[in-house]
This record gives sequence, C-alpha cells and structure tokens, in this order.
Amino acid sequence: MLKEEFIKEAESKLMHTYNRFPMVLDHGEGMYLYETDGTKYLDFGSGIGVYALGYGNKEYNDALKKQIDKLLHTSNLFYNEPALAAAKCVCKATGMDRVFFTNSGAEAVEGAIKIARKYYYNKTGKTDSTIIAMDHSFHGRTLGAVSVTGKAAYREPFEPLIGGVKFAEFNDLASVEALFDDTTAAVIMETLQGEGGIFPAEPEFIKGVRKLCDEHDALLILDEIQCGMGRSGKMFTFENYGVMPDVVTLAKALGCGVPVGAFAARGRAAEALVPGDHGSTYGGNPFVCAAAAEVFAQFEKKNILAHVNEVAPYLWETLESIAADYSCVINHRGIGLMQGLQFDFAPGDIVKAALKRGLILIAAASNVIRFLPPLIVEEEQIDEMAKILRESISEVVAAKA
Repeated sequence: MLKEEFIKEAESKLMHTYNRFPMVLDHGEGMYLYETDGTKYLDFGSGIGVYALGYGNKEYNDALKKQIDKLLHTSNLFYNEPALAAAKCVCKATGMDRVFFTNSGAEAVEGAIKIARKYYYNKTGKTDSTIIAMDHSFHGRTLGAVSVTGKAAYREPFEPLIGGVKFAEFNDLASVEALFDDTTAAVIMETLQGEGGIFPAEPEFIKGVRKLCDEHDALLILDEIQCGMGRSGKMFTFENYGVMPDVVTLAKALGCGVPVGAFAARGRAAEALVPGDHGSTYGGNPFVCAAAAEVFAQFEKKNILAHVNEVAPYLWETLESIAADYSCVINHRGIGLMQGLQFDFAPGDIVKAALKRGLILIAAASNVIRFLPPLIVEEEQIDEMAKILRESISEVVAAKA
C-alpha cells in the first residue's frame, strides 16, 4: 500500500486526536527511525522521552522475548517474579518504600492523587481535601490528571473535573504558600516541566515547597514521568536538589517502549491505600515488569548515567551556540538531556523543515522546541542534529523575511 493510501485509511479509522506527521514508521536502530519506504530519521524526541536505550536494543528485546515464552499476564490476584524484581529496582532507585505499577503515566498520577486524598482522610476523617498544582504543568489526559494540569485549554472542555484543585505559579514560593490551609493534602508538580516549556524547578522553590509540606503534614508529589529515569544525569531529577518527595510518579523510559508506569511512596503515604482502594487488571503484569527490570539492569550495566553526564554538556554548548547565532531564539534552558530552545514565534515550521531533512524534533508549550534524544546519543549525532536544525531555522527565518 502506498504511504498516502495508508495515511488516508488510518485517518478514517483512528480517532482524530492527533495531528500526525505524514510518516509511516516501520523499525528503528539505535538513534534512528526508518519508514516503510526506508527513509531514515535521526530521532531527538525518543517517542516523547520513552526510548532511553535507543531502538533495536538486543538485550532488551531478548528479555521481552524470554518473558513472552513464559508468562504474559496473571492479574494482581497472584504474585509473579518480574513484578517483585521491578518493584525492588524502583524502590531502590527512588528511595520509596512501596510501588504500584500502572499502564501509563496518567494512571500513575491518578494513583498519586488517590494516595493524597486517602492520606488526608486517614488523618482527619474528612473528605474536604485540596491539592495544590502548578500553572503550565502537564500530568496527563485522564480526568484526574487533567484536573491537576495547569493549562485551561486542556481542562475546560471536560469540566466538571475533580474538585479541590488550586493552582500556584511554578517557581513562585509565595504563591504556593498563599494557597496552603488546613485542607491541603498535597502539592503536585513536575520537578522539570516538560510540556509546559522545559522549566526546571529552582532550588529555593522546591526546597521551600518541601518545607511547607512538612509544616502542614501535606504530601509532596513529584511527577518524574518525563524528566526521570536518567534524563537529568541523576536517575531522578529531584536528586539534583537534595529533596525527597513523599510520592513520585514515573513512566515513559521506565519501560523503554513497553507501556508501564508506576507511583511509589514512602512512610505513611506508602501505607495509605489498602485492599479495595485501588487496582488495575493489567498493571504490573509479568511482561511489562520484565521490561522495567531489564531497563534498570541495562542502566547499570551500560553506565547510562555517566554517559548522560558526559554528553549533556556538549548538547548544552551546541544549543547555546545556536541560540547565540539566531536572534529568533530568545531562551535556552533545561537539565541533562532534557533541554529546550524558546523562539519568538511558534516553531512548527522549523520542526517540519527539520523533518524533511531527516530530523525528528518535538515542540513544547507554544514556542519551544524540546530536545529529548535517547540517552545513548553521542556527540556526532548532536552535530548531525545541529547542522539540520541550523538549516531549518535559516530556511524558516528567510521565508518570514
């Protein structure tokens, strides 16, 4: 079937909830994706931060094949070995005491919200809890996750949402403090905002929020779904600040292609949910947990964190050079291998121009291109990306002149 025919048929069958690029992807290898017709693309989006270990990773694939031949699913009415192996990895990496595996990041956020509400209920016996979330945040597309997402356009078409959510300004501690009262059950925020435009938490802010939560016996929920799993140079971005959350959500690179998420908690928060409070038919099944356990094994075996810390400064320097050379780039920010360039116009045309030259980039907010390469990226691929990006910016700027 010709690509144009395939796309036309897909558009007639799939719900139109995405404006997809006109590409039919077939397979991947390392840092590169290939269409069915063989067209090759350098991927600096990694499936929106998912494919940390790159494409076609043989050890990862072999681990999944081995588990397929053993057991795919049992339900959570029974124990299975991969679930314990993955749980031990998550708890060790996060510093949390217990973990619940989900099918996605949005479901992980839903679980974190339920922990906060149940924690408050156990403490007060009341059901009037409130949660403080952040403007410009993004936590997912399910109703609970949308309710704590700080962008009105994502919330308004689906109201009424869950109640009791207040929004503060990210990196403005006074705005958070002003919302605290006796009903505050938790503060939820991304340690490094992704969809909102690549905004890292400022040290004084995140430490101040931690202190406020301690003073009010409220939970600090850190969303590490996109910024976690090594992307910042630490396994989790909160480690860069010396702050511990009470609940952490993760997904994306946790499975490196397999749909798995998790929420983990420590202390009394880890004991808040009891049998009957939460569940998931597929969550934590042997297949996805075998994948997650293998991801952690490869992070250690291949010393992924050291590689991120080695190559991330080169990406920073490269993007700094581009920002200096183009006046349309008005800001550059980020941590590790999660960086963004902010433009003085919507950069959709730049993304399209790059795609035509064989480079996959993804946008964030309304005027940011974010850079989320697989964590195995090398300097030569950063150079390849930079060359195409420069050509694409120049083309778009010239067209606007």
